[in-house]
Amino acid sequence: MSISPMQVIIERINELSKKQRSIGLEEWERAEQEALRQEYLTYIREQVKDTLSRAQTTQDSPIQ
Repeated sequence: MSISPMQVIIERINELSKKQRSIGLEEWERAEQEALRQEYLTYIREQVKDTLSRAQTTQDSPIQ
């Protein structure tokens, strides 16, 4: 079983988050963390858009 690229990004975000809470981050680490977060959010947004583009609505007859 291989690890997806998104899983690698999530793991790195988590590593940086733990370090931030314990000893803090250097400037380049904060920049890396922000870039990874933006990449993750872009991925999630694309997934939501894809899911919504495939959604179909149905119209039920009204209950009387």
